[in-house]
Amino acid sequence: AIHMTRLAETRGAGPRLLTLARKIDQSQAAEIELMQGWLRAKGQFAPDTASYHTMTMPGMLTREQLEQLTAARGAAFDRLFLELMIQHHQGAIQMVADLLANPRAAQDVDVNVFANDVHLVQTTEIELMQEMLSDL
Repeated sequence: AIHMTRLAETRGAGPRLLTLARKIDQSQAAEIELMQGWLRAKGQFAPDTASYHTMTMPGMLTREQLEQLTAARGAAFDRLFLELMIQHHQGAIQMVADLLANPRAAQDVDVNVFANDVHLVQTTEIELMQEMLSDL
């Protein structure tokens, strides 16, 4: 998501999309820092933000999708960004659902609050992005 949001600055994105991209960038960066901190505190490996090159998880874009987004400009960029960010957000919602479906997986209060926050925020952002798509 961070890679995607930073493309918006140089691809002629519309002002409304730029505002959304900046907001997503800030929230995703904070989420990543929080999760990296949890991993480090547990003595686990904490991947950096460039790990999208080698990691896969629900909602992650393919290399081809990233290339398409990188090549797009203006309104075509806005449309593709919104479609792909919805996909990315849906992946995060799926990961939250998978976590909460596992017995005892979200008993830690911080993890539970975080997971529910991700679900709420990203569901709301999907609704906004669907509205923005219909306005294009």
